[in-house]
Amino acid sequence: MCGVNGMISPDLTFHEISRRVDQMNGILQHRGPDDRKKVVYSVCGKTVGLGFVRLSILDLETGMQPIQCGLDDTLIICNGQIYNFIELKEMVKAEPFVSKGDVEVALHLYRIKGIDFLSYLNGMYAGAIFDPRQSRLFLFRDRFGIKPLYYLINKNDFLFSSEIKPLLAGGNICPEMNSHRLATYFTYRYIPGSETLFKGIRRVPPGSFLEYDLISGKYQVKRYWDYRLDAVNHDIIIDDAADRFYDLFSDSVKIRLRSDVEVGSLISGGIDSSAVSAQAAMQQPALRLFSIAFEEEKYNELANVKNFLTGNPDKFNSAKLNSAVCRKNHLKYLPEIVKSLEEPVSLGTLLPTDMVCEMAAKQVKVVLTGEGADEIFAGYRKFMIESAASQFMSLSEKKQNELLHLFPELNAYLVQRKNDPASRYIQNEALFASDEILKLTGQKPPLDLFSEDAPPFLKGNEDPVNQAIAFETRFRLPDYVILRLDRLSMRHSLEARTPLLDYRLAEFAAMLPVNLKVDLESVREKYICSHSYLKYSILDHETAYRRKQPFTIPIADWLAAPDKLPDFLQEILFGDIIRRQGILDPEYAWSLAGQITTHGIGPETLVSVADQVFSIIIFTLWYQEFFSCSFNFYR
Repeated sequence: MCGVNGMISPDLTFHEISRRVDQMNGILQHRGPDDRKKVVYSVCGKTVGLGFVRLSILDLETGMQPIQCGLDDTLIICNGQIYNFIELKEMVKAEPFVSKGDVEVALHLYRIKGIDFLSYLNGMYAGAIFDPRQSRLFLFRDRFGIKPLYYLINKNDFLFSSEIKPLLAGGNICPEMNSHRLATYFTYRYIPGSETLFKGIRRVPPGSFLEYDLISGKYQVKRYWDYRLDAVNHDIIIDDAADRFYDLFSDSVKIRLRSDVEVGSLISGGIDSSAVSAQAAMQQPALRLFSIAFEEEKYNELANVKNFLTGNPDKFNSAKLNSAVCRKNHLKYLPEIVKSLEEPVSLGTLLPTDMVCEMAAKQVKVVLTGEGADEIFAGYRKFMIESAASQFMSLSEKKQNELLHLFPELNAYLVQRKNDPASRYIQNEALFASDEILKLTGQKPPLDLFSEDAPPFLKGNEDPVNQAIAFETRFRLPDYVILRLDRLSMRHSLEARTPLLDYRLAEFAAMLPVNLKVDLESVREKYICSHSYLKYSILDHETAYRRKQPFTIPIADWLAAPDKLPDFLQEILFGDIIRRQGILDPEYAWSLAGQITTHGIGPETLVSVADQVFSIIIFTLWYQEFFSCSFNFYR
């Protein structure tokens, strides 16, 4: 795992570009504490600077970047890992290699295949290829956006980076808020699509590349991969699907254990992290495991983790479990977490994720995680609700009554369910209603709650559950779930690998009939995952069919006792900071803080007053960090 950045300018001097790239490298040092390097070129009347910071995982001796081919001067910098580089090297073995790792394989593939080289890569990656002979710079990002990449046009200069702060420094600019997307944040708890809440700073979308023409100074963004869910194989049977799942899953874990340093694994009580850890332990018996507990019993899954490990001694006899307790006093780390996230992301998993990454980083440089299965295999309750709603009118009265009993929220959803999948997605995700956003921000939510390049590919014949999955994998997965994982792991210089986001598994999931993902008969999410884990003895029956419990903090429990909160949180909830910032309505924010209750609130609660207040806290901390200081941090 590393960090990349660069800038192209027709006006700045060679020396100035060199200085700014140095500065950008310095800000990215947490992503690559082991080494750093820059190169500067003059091409087509422009000065091009490229920077790289390294966290050494593969090819410890010769893997430093940028890597350049002497035959045509093409050059690559890349953050992440290309897991199938060993297999791909056969395609380019005649090329002149100067390293032994994964990234140079991608460079030579580009030299042979052009930008189509991206279709061959299996991994998490975001980087740049500089092609001086074609007067082109290509930025590229992996299919699901596991690794981040931002860009900025500042006057005549083009800048890119793995994170936002280097863009502010490299552009020598003070940030401006993208006010048009304020309502978007308070709808979703994040900003989906290529826009950010920083004016002018955009993301290269997942599964896309950006082509910059050095002669004209113009660029275009194109998708090279769409996650399509319109070609379902309705003839596949459960056992055949379980076999195929296992083959892909086991290979996905195997290639993600490729490393020249030790690999650990994060584990919770959920089935996915347990399965990843179990599969990894079969290949690496002395696996180090890392888990987070809570004092609040209904949020604590550590007992499940310990029971799973002791109940499977054949897999975990030599494994080492490391655990820590996430407590209310850990809220004091929120300002530093928000600073690392750079974008306001209101997610209860922030604190425990940060804690487990910090703990793991003290012992290993790489961990496996279970992220991804809930999104591509329909592991959330909302997918079950969507399945029930879409089939409801065709079911018997007895089955309808069973579903209404199992899902108390289903009746209200049936009454309000929107016709098109985009509206349904907003309906399911909304934290604040439109009138509440107007009260809070003074703005009516825009008609376009997400940018026009954000929606997924939909042909129109997809099952409603698959339509929901399409939005989930295009929006929430990269810009909410994975953004949090990347920033908080890299905050501690830790590489986090996600076997269940192998694109082969995702494409397999896309062709499965919905009833193998969401089984209404047995009321099971991720049905194929559980079935395969059990069939191949990766998990025991109790673990394989355990109900999903969200990995989150007891937000309502903690915020309901404000006198015991850190001073900065009391200032946000009851002080004058919101008024001084002048963005949100302080009286409305204060009234919400006074309405927080713990009654009927648990880890499975998706929307509560406490969640709304937490989003206000995160936004206020974000605004305070990036818009209420002298900006010495960036310069």
